[in-house]
Amino acid sequence: MVLHVQRKGPSPVPPDATQHMVPMRDGVNLATDVYLPEGQQAPGATVLTRLPYDKGDDYAFMPIVARYFTARGYRVVVQDVRGKFRSEGETLLFVNEAHDGHDTIDWIVDQPWSDGVVGMWGDSYYGYTQWAAASTAHPALRAMVPRVTGTRLGELPVPIPGQRQHDVEMSVHRFYPLTIFHERDTLEWDLDWSRRPLADAVEEFFDHMGSRSPSYDAWFPDPTLLDRFPEGSPFDAPAVPVLMTIGMWDNCAPWQWSDHEELQRRPDWARCEYLLIEAIDHENHSHFELDDPKHASASPEALARYLDPAVEFFDVFLRGADTSIPRVRWHLANSGDPTVRADDNWPPTGTVEVALYLAGAAASAASAPGGSLAEERGEPESATWVHDPAACVPSPVENPFAFLAEYPDERALADSADVLCFSGGLLDEPLDLVGPVRLAAEVMSDGPEMDVFVRLLDVDSSGAAHLVARGEQTVLTADGAHRAVIDLGHLGYRVPAGHSLRLTVASSDFPEFVPAPGTGEHRWLASRTRHNRQSLALGGADGAMLSLSVLPPAR
Repeated sequence: MVLHVQRKGPSPVPPDATQHMVPMRDGVNLATDVYLPEGQQAPGATVLTRLPYDKGDDYAFMPIVARYFTARGYRVVVQDVRGKFRSEGETLLFVNEAHDGHDTIDWIVDQPWSDGVVGMWGDSYYGYTQWAAASTAHPALRAMVPRVTGTRLGELPVPIPGQRQHDVEMSVHRFYPLTIFHERDTLEWDLDWSRRPLADAVEEFFDHMGSRSPSYDAWFPDPTLLDRFPEGSPFDAPAVPVLMTIGMWDNCAPWQWSDHEELQRRPDWARCEYLLIEAIDHENHSHFELDDPKHASASPEALARYLDPAVEFFDVFLRGADTSIPRVRWHLANSGDPTVRADDNWPPTGTVEVALYLAGAAASAASAPGGSLAEERGEPESATWVHDPAACVPSPVENPFAFLAEYPDERALADSADVLCFSGGLLDEPLDLVGPVRLAAEVMSDGPEMDVFVRLLDVDSSGAAHLVARGEQTVLTADGAHRAVIDLGHLGYRVPAGHSLRLTVASSDFPEFVPAPGTGEHRWLASRTRHNRQSLALGGADGAMLSLSVLPPAR
């Protein structure tokens, strides 16, 4: 097989930006574009973004973002992280962002156009770089707007001593160091995910390139726990106001919800946290725009939706504007009303927990509607299915980061022999799902481990089924059955009258996730596979239970 690798280098410096090579404490210089407001001579507040993507291209569209902020009076600093594009230094993900962020803020406050006040903004990895900078407790960092990200973003899941479940490995976990963090440029290429051992395909890539990825080698075969925060956890640093933007269809949302839970356990941070829960995926496609997708780089309306919350937040916490910002704002997707709702709490005041019980073992393994989602526990029984690593359940979209750009009809999923299906009855009135969703279930396998993939779907009158929420966990089953809790994230979603809910359970989602080989071997080193017979307990005290957060209609 001939390997094709496309290299993408840095774009030219935009005409309205000035490039500086900013020195770090070890003498490495980082390429930094500075955008200044037109006609302003007095010092002012600065918005900083540090990212590993080309800061001048259309993907991150940072020149457009910078101009939006400068038009509102902010100075904007956009920087290639160490080892990327025009910056010097070793290309190594995560570990240099804390000190480099601190040193960059130091440089900013020494500039004549700076008033010593800095905010940080950005998505994904450039959301993570904000938390890294915050961990150093720089006094000039006064506010952050991390979007669709997390402090553990991209962290490889590993078994936790004393626990029998952990996150499932995403394919992007080890592939990211082979594309974004292999070298200074971005490398675009296709890995043959069907190869066994999968690691052999990576070695062929290294031979083709004539170089290796230090980040990949740090994680293979067994991941090194990278020292992301050498100055200590950001949650142990002094709290600064933070606007957390979380996408309901963001495949990285679990890391950000984990950060939210940690912030709420710490009183100082809890007082500084603001939530914005949007009906978006990782690439900011909106559920309200399914029929007419808009991208922030090309649509003024989408750009305003993308950036106005940050402008408002920075106006308050960088400039002292006398504006009240609600603690919690959220969308009710599929309601037809994109207006942001507000509350002091999440889940919102008045939300109640509703339990549905999975029932009908034999029917669940047949075609839709399958088994049932019942209001009462049934008699004890066991639903079974077979995991075949050589014939995995296919991932429903090509790009999971842009899920809503495809938003497929998943009705065929329920008819797969290796997928269990459970359906609720038709709704007489709309059902507003607002808050966390989880499945508690006793699972077992004749293999040493099993992956449990759970998808909650909205089924309309035509039979079309669309994803509402999902969750997945790897469960260690060598010691027998385990009561697993699968977190499906948090929702703000209206299921219309005449629709029904459907829950599917499977053991693979390929190629978005690296499949378990069935033997317990390393997923990238396994050369053989084995079928596993999986089971899910239904009914009785240990039967599977779906917990929903419901906001009753105002009466």
